[in-house]
Amino acid sequence: MTRLFSLIDQPTLKRRTRLNRLGYAIAASSMVVAIEHSAIAAQSTAGLEEIVVTAQKREQTLSEVPISVGVVDASRMRAGNINKIADLSEFLPNMSMTETAASTQLYVRGIGSGNNQGFEQSVGQYIDGIYYGRQQLLRMPFLDLQRVEVLRGPQSILFGKNSIAGALNLTSARPTDEFEARLDSLHEFESDQREYTAIVSGPLTDDLRARLAYRSYEEDGFIRNTLKNADEPQRDEDAVRLTIDGDLTEAFSASLKVEHDNFDTHGRQFEIVLDEPNLFPPGSSPLAGLNLAGAMRVLGQPVLESAFNFQRQVNAAEFSNSDVDNQTLTLTYDLDNYTLTSVSGRVKYETEELCDCDYTPANIFEGTIGENYEQFSQELRLSSTSRGRFEWLLGVYLQDTKMNSEEGFNVYPDSLLRTVAAITTNPQQRLIVNLLGTRIERQNEHKSDMQAAFFQGTWTLADELRLTLGGRFNQEDRSAFREINVLDLATGTITRNPLAPLVYVGSFKIYSEQVEGRELLPGVILPGHSLRGERRETQFTPLVGLQWDVNDQSMLYVSATNGYKAGGFDARANNPFSFEFQQEKATSVEVGNKSRLFNGSLELNAALFYTDYEDLQISQFDGTLGFNVGNAKGTKVRGIELDGRWAATDELTVSYAYSWLDFEFTDFRNGNCYNRQVSTIPPVNGARLCDYTGLRGQYTPEHSANLAFDHRYSLGNNLALASSLMFSYRDEQNVHDNLDPKLQIPASSRIHLRIGLEAENWQLAFVGKNLTEEKVLTYSGNVPLSANTFGTNTFYGFVDRGRQLALEASYIF
Repeated sequence: MTRLFSLIDQPTLKRRTRLNRLGYAIAASSMVVAIEHSAIAAQSTAGLEEIVVTAQKREQTLSEVPISVGVVDASRMRAGNINKIADLSEFLPNMSMTETAASTQLYVRGIGSGNNQGFEQSVGQYIDGIYYGRQQLLRMPFLDLQRVEVLRGPQSILFGKNSIAGALNLTSARPTDEFEARLDSLHEFESDQREYTAIVSGPLTDDLRARLAYRSYEEDGFIRNTLKNADEPQRDEDAVRLTIDGDLTEAFSASLKVEHDNFDTHGRQFEIVLDEPNLFPPGSSPLAGLNLAGAMRVLGQPVLESAFNFQRQVNAAEFSNSDVDNQTLTLTYDLDNYTLTSVSGRVKYETEELCDCDYTPANIFEGTIGENYEQFSQELRLSSTSRGRFEWLLGVYLQDTKMNSEEGFNVYPDSLLRTVAAITTNPQQRLIVNLLGTRIERQNEHKSDMQAAFFQGTWTLADELRLTLGGRFNQEDRSAFREINVLDLATGTITRNPLAPLVYVGSFKIYSEQVEGRELLPGVILPGHSLRGERRETQFTPLVGLQWDVNDQSMLYVSATNGYKAGGFDARANNPFSFEFQQEKATSVEVGNKSRLFNGSLELNAALFYTDYEDLQISQFDGTLGFNVGNAKGTKVRGIELDGRWAATDELTVSYAYSWLDFEFTDFRNGNCYNRQVSTIPPVNGARLCDYTGLRGQYTPEHSANLAFDHRYSLGNNLALASSLMFSYRDEQNVHDNLDPKLQIPASSRIHLRIGLEAENWQLAFVGKNLTEEKVLTYSGNVPLSANTFGTNTFYGFVDRGRQLALEASYIF
């Protein structure tokens, strides 16, 4: 417990816990507005339906749970056209997600895992109790969900397994006792999305129920590839799930879920967004003073645009194909005063991708990615069922995983590098002609075996006072292998060109096994690149919490906990000096309130949090073709979160959410520099390092908020007019992986609308998203080779969707 409370003794705490005036003002004004509105609601008989969550591994109402939780249920997902995790961030402040060329990243309260296949996510994703920790699994489409819960802050006791920033808890819809069937269809006109969902549910026998859900989704794309005269990315997704629930005896029940998902994409949603010229001295090169677009023009290549205008120019036949399989078996045995639960799960996926990762219309190189993953997990839980003076839950968890990945860059014989080598006066760059017809290939294997035991108990000290204590013990064994080779592209065998491996080192900082023992410069002996590593980690994470029922309508809570995320091995570094990275730890304190006021017509949830992270795992671009993982020694995050609902009338419900976030690297002196950044730190193994201490991190908007109005008006004859209007706001934030200030994107505001007719067995609605047509970048990085080959400062960006207009129809049998 010493570390758990060490945060309170830090002399910097008083300095850090002074909230800025703007954060106070907005938080206070939000509460005042809610209370003023509630005074009107007190005169109404309107009430709010309780929201049931499983944030503590048992069913509870949201107002009972002493955690900051954001919830989106099935009706909100339909109203907002939410079909995957990326859409959730629009509805839940303090949450961000983006897809990049080679990764998917999810952040809560500014903490997440960057661009590296060696990472498991800092925000753990759990679907029906099964851990989905790999980044590719975040791209899975939603299918027939009952609700999504976002648990903010470290969730190390009951969820565990690296959920140091939070947990995403998804619950599938269950088989029903009565027969029901539903058909949903949606057609979006701006990017020609077509979505169809079919659900059949009901009893098979007196003791057996089943639910079959199928979803098909196609899209033509929302970015124009002017080189190909085609819209991208084109998506084709299918998902099918069968769930069978059975009451085997009066006390013993079982649930089996089998699911298959495939999501294929052609093209990408990135474009060049900023293109600054090189600094070559005049006359030193035919490309002197040109940006990348100008260099392409001089070299006789097609036009390259650098404006954020939903247009791109790439020539490769890009694709990303993924298949995911899951089988989950849940067994529940009810004893007299206890419940024994077993959750067994197998998750497997395969991903294959081709990326035009030079981001230009020229034929320079293509990137390929292949990834295979298998996971088996077993959890056993024993919990009390009575609501007596002492409620408890204890369990054990086992997990075994294996991941193989292969990433490569193909340099074809007709690559533009031939022309670049011919016109340059730089002797080193002339040598890049030796790369023609080669492939640089990085292979990885990562294995993990984990065992954990956990306990959480709540004692009722008095009728209005409860004490919660918990703890989790983890032990994990990890092993990894990484090797890079230079291959002949035509044969797939090790290259016979003796200069190619040296050029990859000299020009692109890529060390291969073929350079071991050779000299790049006189007296400089190069290492090879075949690395193996093993590590074992044991960790205990405690939790202590106190809840006070102020009255029948309000509960206050305070909690303190430690978080933990295992260390591991870098999967994307191109040098042999960056391989193993250390575990990260967090100490977090949260104070909150859950209130149901004015006869249940107003819900107000508030949380104030402070978290201290040690050795935060960071992945940053190395300036050429790779990413390096390191640890930021100190990071502090604090903030305010407010959310709730107000039943203004029987027909109108208002939902609101607001967050204020303060993020600071307190000790991060070993970050990778962004292009043209001036550094006073001596290079380490040839890598330029910069001090990021005192800066905010990626995806850390100071303010974010949303406000939604849901109205239902009866037209008679079982017909109703249902409408939903939502406003969302995100403050300015940096989306560049190396925090280049040029990619500090401005604040954005969006408006979403749904209006439709609803009858007893059919619905017809118009859906409009981002009606203000806000243009938002979700991720940015430097174009590979732009700096070290062409000398330019060029950035690509992944772009969010523009306006969406759709018609939605449903028929309920």
